[in-house]
Amino acid sequence: MPNSTCACSDALGRCDRCDLLLDFPSLHLASVVKGRTGLVLEVESCDPVAGCPGCGVIAAGHGRVMVEVIDAPWAGRPVRIRWRKRRWICHEGICEVVSFVEQDPEVCAPRGLLSTRAIRWAIGQLRREGATIQGLARQLGTTWNTVWSQVRPLLIEAANDPSRFEGVQVLGVDEHIWHHRDPRRRGPKELTGMVDLTRGPHPTARLLDLVPGRSGKAYRDWLDKRGETFRRKVEIATLDPFQGYKNAIDDQLEDATCVLDAFHIVKLGRAAVDDVRRRIQQETLGHRGRKGDPLYGIRHILRAGRERLTPRQQTRLASAFAAHPDHVAVEVAYHCSQDLRDVFHQPTPARGRQLAERLIASLPSCPIPEIARLGKTLRRWRTAFLAYFDTDGASNGGTEAVNGIIELGRRTARGFRNYEHYRLRMLLITGGLDASPHTQL
Repeated sequence: MPNSTCACSDALGRCDRCDLLLDFPSLHLASVVKGRTGLVLEVESCDPVAGCPGCGVIAAGHGRVMVEVIDAPWAGRPVRIRWRKRRWICHEGICEVVSFVEQDPEVCAPRGLLSTRAIRWAIGQLRREGATIQGLARQLGTTWNTVWSQVRPLLIEAANDPSRFEGVQVLGVDEHIWHHRDPRRRGPKELTGMVDLTRGPHPTARLLDLVPGRSGKAYRDWLDKRGETFRRKVEIATLDPFQGYKNAIDDQLEDATCVLDAFHIVKLGRAAVDDVRRRIQQETLGHRGRKGDPLYGIRHILRAGRERLTPRQQTRLASAFAAHPDHVAVEVAYHCSQDLRDVFHQPTPARGRQLAERLIASLPSCPIPEIARLGKTLRRWRTAFLAYFDTDGASNGGTEAVNGIIELGRRTARGFRNYEHYRLRMLLITGGLDASPHTQL
Protein backbone atom coordinates (compact mmCIF):
# COMPACT_ATOMS: atom_id res chain seq x y z
CA MET A 1 0.00 0.00 0.00
CA PRO A 2 1.95 3.05 -1.18
CA ASN A 3 2.09 6.20 0.95
CA SER A 4 0.76 8.95 -1.28
CA THR A 5 2.31 11.69 0.88
CA CYS A 6 5.83 10.28 0.59
CA ALA A 7 8.42 11.51 -1.90
CA CYS A 8 10.79 8.60 -1.29
CA SER A 9 11.62 6.09 -3.96
CA ASP A 10 10.58 2.46 -3.56
CA ALA A 11 14.25 1.49 -3.47
CA LEU A 12 14.54 2.60 0.16
CA GLY A 13 12.46 -0.40 1.20
CA ARG A 14 10.08 1.40 3.53
CA CYS A 15 7.36 -0.73 5.14
CA ASP A 16 4.11 0.88 4.13
CA ARG A 17 2.17 -1.17 6.64
CA CYS A 18 4.23 0.19 9.54
CA ASP A 19 3.75 3.74 8.28
CA LEU A 20 0.02 3.12 8.12
CA LEU A 21 0.00 1.73 11.67
CA LEU A 22 1.88 4.77 12.96
CA ASP A 23 -0.59 7.07 11.16
CA PHE A 24 1.69 10.06 10.73
CA PRO A 25 1.19 10.97 7.03
CA SER A 26 4.44 12.96 6.73
CA LEU A 27 6.75 10.64 8.69
CA HIS A 28 8.24 7.19 8.22
CA LEU A 29 8.82 4.62 10.92
CA ALA A 30 12.54 3.86 11.06
CA SER A 31 12.69 1.47 14.02
CA VAL A 32 10.79 0.17 17.05
CA VAL A 33 12.62 -0.53 20.30
CA LYS A 34 11.23 -1.95 23.53
CA GLY A 35 12.45 0.50 26.13
CA ARG A 36 12.51 0.34 29.91
CA THR A 37 9.17 2.14 30.25
CA GLY A 38 7.46 1.11 27.01
CA LEU A 39 7.84 1.31 23.26
CA VAL A 40 10.20 3.73 21.55
CA LEU A 41 9.38 4.61 17.94
CA GLU A 42 12.04 6.33 15.84
CA VAL A 43 10.57 8.34 12.96
CA GLU A 44 11.89 10.70 10.33
CA SER A 45 10.66 12.69 7.39
CA CYS A 46 11.93 12.42 3.85
CA ASP A 47 11.25 15.91 2.58
CA PRO A 48 14.02 16.69 0.10
CA VAL A 49 13.64 20.47 0.27
CA ALA A 50 12.34 23.08 2.67
CA GLY A 51 11.74 26.80 2.34
CA CYS A 52 13.12 29.24 4.89
CA PRO A 53 10.29 30.56 7.13
CA GLY A 54 11.87 34.01 7.03
CA CYS A 55 12.51 34.63 3.32
CA GLY A 56 11.13 31.55 1.54
CA VAL A 57 14.42 30.68 -0.16
CA ILE A 58 15.25 26.97 -0.43
CA ALA A 59 17.43 26.09 2.57
CA ALA A 60 20.33 23.64 2.74
CA GLY A 61 20.30 20.56 4.95
CA HIS A 62 22.54 20.54 8.01
CA GLY A 63 22.03 17.16 9.66
CA ARG A 64 19.35 16.06 12.09
CA VAL A 65 18.50 16.54 15.76
CA MET A 66 16.70 14.02 17.95
CA VAL A 67 13.54 15.18 19.75
CA GLU A 68 11.52 12.87 22.02
CA VAL A 69 7.78 13.34 22.66
CA ILE A 70 5.15 11.30 24.47
CA ASP A 71 2.62 9.57 22.26
CA ALA A 72 -0.72 7.91 23.01
CA PRO A 73 -0.38 4.44 24.58
CA TRP A 74 -0.41 1.43 22.29
CA ALA A 75 -1.33 -2.14 23.31
CA GLY A 76 -1.50 -1.04 26.93
CA ARG A 77 2.07 0.29 26.99
CA PRO A 78 3.42 3.86 27.08
CA VAL A 79 4.93 5.08 23.81
CA ARG A 80 7.76 7.52 23.15
CA ILE A 81 8.42 8.96 19.71
CA ARG A 82 11.98 9.90 18.82
CA TRP A 83 11.72 12.26 15.93
CA ARG A 84 14.86 12.73 13.84
CA LYS A 85 14.19 16.31 12.83
CA ARG A 86 16.02 17.83 9.90
CA ARG A 87 18.03 20.98 10.58
CA TRP A 88 18.23 23.52 7.77
CA ILE A 89 20.47 26.52 7.12
CA CYS A 90 19.47 29.61 5.15
CA HIS A 91 22.33 31.03 3.10
CA GLU A 92 20.49 34.23 2.20
CA GLY A 93 22.58 37.06 3.59
CA ILE A 94 19.77 39.51 4.35
CA CYS A 95 17.56 36.92 6.04
CA GLU A 96 17.35 37.10 9.83
CA VAL A 97 16.79 33.34 10.06
CA VAL A 98 20.14 31.53 10.17
CA SER A 99 18.99 27.98 10.88
CA PHE A 100 15.73 26.27 11.71
CA VAL A 101 14.38 22.82 12.50
CA GLU A 102 11.48 21.21 10.68
CA GLN A 103 8.09 21.39 12.40
CA ASP A 104 4.85 19.50 11.84
CA PRO A 105 1.83 20.53 13.94
CA GLU A 106 0.06 17.30 12.96
CA VAL A 107 2.74 15.43 14.89
CA CYS A 108 3.58 17.76 17.76
CA ALA A 109 3.45 21.46 18.58
CA PRO A 110 6.80 23.30 18.75
CA ARG A 111 8.49 22.46 22.06
CA GLY A 112 5.52 20.27 22.97
CA LEU A 113 5.92 17.42 25.45
CA LEU A 114 2.96 15.39 24.16
CA SER A 115 2.18 14.59 20.56
CA THR A 116 -0.97 15.97 19.03
CA ARG A 117 -2.39 12.46 19.01
CA ALA A 118 -1.64 12.00 22.72
CA ILE A 119 -3.36 15.28 23.60
CA ARG A 120 -6.36 14.34 21.47
CA TRP A 121 -6.53 10.94 23.18
CA ALA A 122 -6.25 12.50 26.67
CA ILE A 123 -9.02 15.02 26.04
CA GLY A 124 -11.28 12.28 24.69
CA GLN A 125 -10.66 10.16 27.79
CA LEU A 126 -11.41 13.08 30.09
CA ARG A 127 -14.58 14.01 28.26
CA ARG A 128 -16.23 10.66 27.55
CA GLU A 129 -14.65 8.00 29.75
CA GLY A 130 -14.61 9.66 33.15
CA ALA A 131 -10.81 9.44 33.35
CA THR A 132 -8.63 11.35 35.80
CA ILE A 133 -5.45 13.28 35.05
CA GLN A 134 -3.47 10.95 37.29
CA GLY A 135 -4.87 7.91 35.49
CA LEU A 136 -3.94 9.35 32.11
CA ALA A 137 -0.45 10.21 33.36
CA ARG A 138 -0.01 6.62 34.49
CA GLN A 139 -1.01 5.27 31.08
CA LEU A 140 1.25 7.73 29.28
CA GLY A 141 4.19 7.00 31.56
CA THR A 142 4.59 10.59 32.71
CA THR A 143 3.49 12.95 35.51
CA TRP A 144 0.25 14.75 36.38
CA ASN A 145 1.80 18.16 35.73
CA THR A 146 3.06 17.14 32.30
CA VAL A 147 -0.36 15.98 31.13
CA TRP A 148 -2.26 18.95 32.53
CA SER A 149 0.27 21.50 31.24
CA GLN A 150 -0.35 20.21 27.70
CA VAL A 151 -4.14 19.86 27.95
CA ARG A 152 -4.91 23.04 29.88
CA PRO A 153 -4.00 25.61 27.15
CA LEU A 154 -6.29 23.87 24.66
CA LEU A 155 -9.19 23.86 27.12
CA ILE A 156 -8.64 27.53 27.90
CA GLU A 157 -8.61 28.33 24.19
CA ALA A 158 -11.87 26.41 23.73
CA ALA A 159 -13.43 28.10 26.78
CA ASN A 160 -12.56 31.53 25.40
CA ASP A 161 -14.11 30.74 22.03
CA PRO A 162 -17.14 33.08 21.74
CA SER A 163 -18.84 30.81 19.21
CA ARG A 164 -19.91 28.36 21.93
CA PHE A 165 -22.40 30.95 23.21
CA GLU A 166 -24.12 31.28 19.85
CA GLY A 167 -27.63 30.00 19.24
CA VAL A 168 -28.73 29.86 22.90
CA GLN A 169 -32.51 30.30 22.97
CA VAL A 170 -33.41 28.45 26.19
CA LEU A 171 -31.21 29.21 29.20
CA GLY A 172 -31.28 27.32 32.50
CA VAL A 173 -29.61 28.22 35.79
CA ASP A 174 -28.92 26.28 38.97
CA GLU A 175 -26.39 26.12 41.78
CA HIS A 176 -24.30 23.39 43.37
CA ILE A 177 -21.65 22.94 46.04
CA TRP A 178 -18.17 22.31 44.64
CA HIS A 179 -16.16 21.97 47.87
CA HIS A 180 -16.68 21.66 51.62
CA ARG A 181 -13.63 23.55 52.87
CA ASP A 182 -13.31 26.91 54.60
CA PRO A 183 -14.53 29.55 52.09
CA ARG A 184 -11.86 31.94 53.37
CA ARG A 185 -9.17 29.63 51.97
CA ARG A 186 -10.83 28.22 48.86
CA GLY A 187 -13.50 30.77 47.97
CA PRO A 188 -17.29 30.40 47.91
CA LYS A 189 -18.64 26.87 48.24
CA GLU A 190 -21.53 27.56 45.88
CA LEU A 191 -21.21 27.94 42.13
CA THR A 192 -23.90 29.16 39.76
CA GLY A 193 -24.08 27.17 36.55
CA MET A 194 -25.66 28.34 33.30
CA VAL A 195 -26.89 25.64 30.91
CA ASP A 196 -27.97 25.77 27.28
CA LEU A 197 -31.32 23.93 27.04
CA THR A 198 -32.03 24.80 23.41
CA ARG A 199 -33.54 21.90 21.53
CA GLY A 200 -32.07 21.11 18.12
CA PRO A 201 -28.43 22.16 17.67
CA HIS A 202 -27.18 19.94 20.49
CA PRO A 203 -28.52 16.48 21.40
CA THR A 204 -28.43 17.19 25.14
CA ALA A 205 -28.12 20.11 27.51
CA ARG A 206 -24.63 21.58 27.78
CA LEU A 207 -22.98 23.63 30.48
CA LEU A 208 -22.06 27.14 29.38
CA ASP A 209 -20.21 28.43 32.42
CA LEU A 210 -19.67 28.23 36.18
CA VAL A 211 -19.27 31.38 38.27
CA PRO A 212 -18.56 31.64 42.01
CA GLY A 213 -21.45 32.41 44.33
CA ARG A 214 -25.17 31.68 44.58
CA SER A 215 -26.82 35.05 44.16
CA GLY A 216 -28.71 37.17 41.73
CA LYS A 217 -25.62 39.35 41.35
CA ALA A 218 -23.50 36.42 40.16
CA TYR A 219 -26.09 35.55 37.51
CA ARG A 220 -26.70 39.18 36.57
CA ASP A 221 -23.00 39.91 36.10
CA TRP A 222 -22.57 36.84 33.89
CA LEU A 223 -25.51 37.85 31.70
CA ASP A 224 -24.20 41.39 31.45
CA LYS A 225 -20.78 40.08 30.39
CA ARG A 226 -22.30 38.03 27.57
CA GLY A 227 -23.44 41.15 25.75
CA GLU A 228 -26.64 42.47 24.23
CA THR A 229 -26.59 40.11 21.24
CA PHE A 230 -26.58 37.02 23.45
CA ARG A 231 -29.30 38.33 25.78
CA ARG A 232 -31.57 39.35 22.93
CA LYS A 233 -31.57 35.82 21.47
CA VAL A 234 -32.62 34.14 24.74
CA GLU A 235 -36.35 33.44 24.49
CA ILE A 236 -36.95 31.25 27.58
CA ALA A 237 -35.19 31.33 30.94
CA THR A 238 -35.87 28.45 33.35
CA LEU A 239 -35.00 28.47 37.03
CA ASP A 240 -35.69 27.01 40.47
CA PRO A 241 -37.83 29.02 42.92
CA PHE A 242 -35.01 31.36 43.97
CA GLN A 243 -35.83 35.04 43.92
CA GLY A 244 -32.24 36.15 43.32
CA TYR A 245 -32.09 34.41 39.93
CA LYS A 246 -35.57 35.74 39.13
CA ASN A 247 -34.43 39.30 39.76
CA ALA A 248 -31.41 38.80 37.49
CA ILE A 249 -33.63 37.47 34.69
CA ASP A 250 -36.05 40.39 35.04
CA ASP A 251 -33.14 42.82 34.93
CA GLN A 252 -31.07 41.35 32.07
CA LEU A 253 -33.52 39.21 30.06
CA GLU A 254 -36.50 41.50 29.80
CA ASP A 255 -37.80 39.93 26.58
CA ALA A 256 -37.39 36.32 27.75
CA THR A 257 -40.18 34.22 29.26
CA CYS A 258 -39.32 33.14 32.81
CA VAL A 259 -40.44 29.55 33.56
CA LEU A 260 -40.48 27.96 37.01
CA ASP A 261 -39.22 24.37 36.97
CA ALA A 262 -42.01 21.78 37.19
CA PHE A 263 -39.96 19.35 39.28
CA HIS A 264 -39.40 21.92 42.01
CA ILE A 265 -43.07 22.88 42.05
CA VAL A 266 -43.99 19.25 42.73
CA LYS A 267 -41.19 19.09 45.29
CA LEU A 268 -42.71 22.05 47.14
CA GLY A 269 -46.01 20.16 47.35
CA ARG A 270 -44.35 17.02 48.73
CA ALA A 271 -42.39 19.08 51.26
CA ALA A 272 -45.66 20.64 52.47
CA VAL A 273 -47.16 17.17 53.00
CA ASP A 274 -44.11 16.07 54.99
CA ASP A 275 -44.35 19.18 57.16
CA VAL A 276 -48.02 18.51 57.89
CA ARG A 277 -47.32 14.84 58.67
CA ARG A 278 -44.52 15.70 61.12
CA ARG A 279 -46.62 18.35 62.87
CA ILE A 280 -49.64 16.08 63.29
CA GLN A 281 -47.34 13.28 64.48
CA GLN A 282 -46.04 15.51 67.28
CA GLU A 283 -49.48 16.84 68.21
CA THR A 284 -51.15 13.41 68.41
CA LEU A 285 -48.36 11.22 69.85
CA GLY A 286 -45.89 13.72 71.31
CA HIS A 287 -42.83 12.30 69.60
CA ARG A 288 -41.20 11.84 66.23
CA GLY A 289 -42.31 9.04 63.98
CA ARG A 290 -41.48 5.54 65.11
CA LYS A 291 -41.99 2.07 63.75
CA GLY A 292 -45.65 1.15 64.14
CA ASP A 293 -46.95 4.75 64.05
CA PRO A 294 -49.65 5.10 61.35
CA LEU A 295 -48.30 8.30 59.77
CA TYR A 296 -44.69 7.15 59.94
CA GLY A 297 -45.60 3.93 58.15
CA ILE A 298 -46.99 5.77 55.10
CA ARG A 299 -44.28 8.43 54.77
CA HIS A 300 -42.99 6.93 51.51
CA ILE A 301 -46.44 6.25 50.08
CA LEU A 302 -47.33 9.93 50.51
CA ARG A 303 -44.58 10.82 48.04
CA ALA A 304 -45.77 8.51 45.26
CA GLY A 305 -48.28 9.45 42.59
CA ARG A 306 -51.76 8.24 43.51
CA GLU A 307 -52.26 6.65 40.10
CA ARG A 308 -49.25 4.42 40.78
CA LEU A 309 -50.43 3.02 44.11
CA THR A 310 -51.23 -0.66 44.38
CA PRO A 311 -54.46 -1.80 46.10
CA ARG A 312 -52.44 -2.75 49.19
CA GLN A 313 -50.85 0.71 49.36
CA GLN A 314 -54.24 2.36 48.94
CA THR A 315 -55.57 0.30 51.85
CA ARG A 316 -52.62 1.27 54.05
CA LEU A 317 -53.13 4.91 53.17
CA ALA A 318 -56.86 4.83 54.01
CA SER A 319 -56.18 3.00 57.31
CA ALA A 320 -53.60 5.59 58.38
CA PHE A 321 -55.92 8.49 57.57
CA ALA A 322 -58.75 6.85 59.59
CA ALA A 323 -56.55 6.02 62.59
CA HIS A 324 -57.08 9.43 64.23
CA PRO A 325 -59.47 12.34 63.56
CA ASP A 326 -56.57 14.81 63.30
CA HIS A 327 -55.09 12.80 60.43
CA VAL A 328 -57.61 14.46 58.15
CA ALA A 329 -55.16 17.36 57.80
CA VAL A 330 -52.57 14.98 56.33
CA GLU A 331 -55.20 13.55 53.98
CA VAL A 332 -56.19 17.00 52.74
CA ALA A 333 -52.54 18.01 52.29
CA TYR A 334 -51.88 14.80 50.37
CA HIS A 335 -54.72 15.42 47.92
CA CYS A 336 -53.64 19.04 47.44
CA SER A 337 -50.13 17.87 46.64
CA GLN A 338 -51.46 15.28 44.19
CA ASP A 339 -53.64 17.91 42.51
CA LEU A 340 -50.54 20.06 42.10
CA ARG A 341 -48.72 17.11 40.55
CA ASP A 342 -51.64 16.42 38.21
CA VAL A 343 -51.24 19.92 36.75
CA PHE A 344 -48.34 18.60 34.67
CA HIS A 345 -50.12 15.40 33.56
CA GLN A 346 -53.18 16.86 31.86
CA PRO A 347 -53.96 15.85 28.26
CA THR A 348 -53.65 19.43 26.98
CA PRO A 349 -51.77 22.54 28.17
CA ALA A 350 -55.07 24.39 28.41
CA ARG A 351 -56.43 21.83 30.89
CA GLY A 352 -53.23 22.00 32.90
CA ARG A 353 -53.30 25.77 33.01
CA GLN A 354 -56.95 25.74 34.12
CA LEU A 355 -56.19 23.39 37.02
CA ALA A 356 -53.11 25.44 37.98
CA GLU A 357 -55.09 28.67 38.12
CA ARG A 358 -57.71 26.98 40.30
CA LEU A 359 -55.04 25.80 42.76
CA ILE A 360 -53.37 29.23 42.86
CA ALA A 361 -56.72 30.77 43.76
CA SER A 362 -57.80 28.20 46.38
CA LEU A 363 -54.68 27.01 48.24
CA PRO A 364 -53.77 30.32 49.98
CA SER A 365 -57.08 30.22 51.89
CA CYS A 366 -56.63 26.63 53.11
CA PRO A 367 -56.94 26.32 56.94
CA ILE A 368 -53.88 24.06 57.04
CA PRO A 369 -50.97 26.51 57.49
CA GLU A 370 -48.43 24.50 55.45
CA ILE A 371 -50.78 24.27 52.47
CA ALA A 372 -51.67 27.97 52.78
CA ARG A 373 -47.96 28.80 52.72
CA LEU A 374 -47.58 26.63 49.60
CA GLY A 375 -50.47 28.48 47.98
CA LYS A 376 -48.91 31.88 48.74
CA THR A 377 -45.63 30.73 47.20
CA LEU A 378 -47.42 29.61 44.03
CA ARG A 379 -49.31 32.87 43.90
CA ARG A 380 -46.07 34.85 44.18
CA TRP A 381 -44.60 32.80 41.30
CA ARG A 382 -47.86 32.77 39.33
CA THR A 383 -46.49 34.17 36.06
CA ALA A 384 -43.45 31.88 35.98
CA PHE A 385 -45.60 28.91 37.02
CA LEU A 386 -48.21 29.39 34.30
CA ALA A 387 -45.52 30.09 31.69
CA TYR A 388 -44.85 26.34 31.65
CA PHE A 389 -48.04 25.84 29.64
CA ASP A 390 -47.15 28.55 27.13
CA THR A 391 -43.62 27.29 26.34
CA ASP A 392 -44.33 23.67 25.37
CA GLY A 393 -43.32 22.35 28.77
CA ALA A 394 -40.00 24.13 29.23
CA SER A 395 -38.29 23.02 32.43
CA ASN A 396 -34.96 23.03 34.23
CA GLY A 397 -34.61 19.26 33.94
CA GLY A 398 -31.61 19.48 31.62
CA THR A 399 -29.85 21.68 34.16
CA GLU A 400 -30.41 19.08 36.88
CA ALA A 401 -29.04 16.40 34.55
CA VAL A 402 -25.89 18.46 33.99
CA ASN A 403 -25.54 18.83 37.77
CA GLY A 404 -25.67 15.05 38.04
CA ILE A 405 -22.78 14.71 35.56
CA ILE A 406 -20.84 17.32 37.53
CA GLU A 407 -21.35 15.39 40.75
CA LEU A 408 -20.09 12.22 39.08
CA GLY A 409 -17.00 14.01 37.73
CA ARG A 410 -16.20 15.47 41.14
CA ARG A 411 -16.48 12.08 42.83
CA THR A 412 -14.29 10.47 40.17
CA ALA A 413 -11.56 13.03 40.80
CA ARG A 414 -12.08 12.74 44.60
CA GLY A 415 -12.55 16.47 44.87
CA PHE A 416 -10.93 19.58 43.42
CA ARG A 417 -8.85 22.31 45.02
CA ASN A 418 -8.50 24.77 42.15
CA TYR A 419 -11.58 26.56 40.85
CA GLU A 420 -10.24 27.21 37.35
CA HIS A 421 -9.19 23.57 36.96
CA TYR A 422 -12.63 22.51 38.19
CA ARG A 423 -14.39 24.86 35.78
CA LEU A 424 -12.46 23.64 32.73
CA ARG A 425 -12.93 19.97 33.62
CA MET A 426 -16.67 20.38 34.20
CA LEU A 427 -17.14 22.35 30.99
CA LEU A 428 -15.36 19.55 29.13
CA ILE A 429 -17.28 16.58 30.54
CA THR A 430 -20.68 18.28 30.23
CA GLY A 431 -20.27 19.19 26.58
CA GLY A 432 -19.70 22.90 27.14
CA LEU A 433 -16.31 22.76 25.44
CA ASP A 434 -15.69 21.39 21.99
CA ALA A 435 -11.94 20.99 22.07
CA SER A 436 -11.76 19.10 18.77
CA PRO A 437 -10.95 22.13 16.58
CA HIS A 438 -8.17 23.05 19.01
CA THR A 439 -6.64 19.55 18.93
CA GLN A 440 -6.68 19.30 15.13
CA LEU A 441 -9.18 16.45 14.88
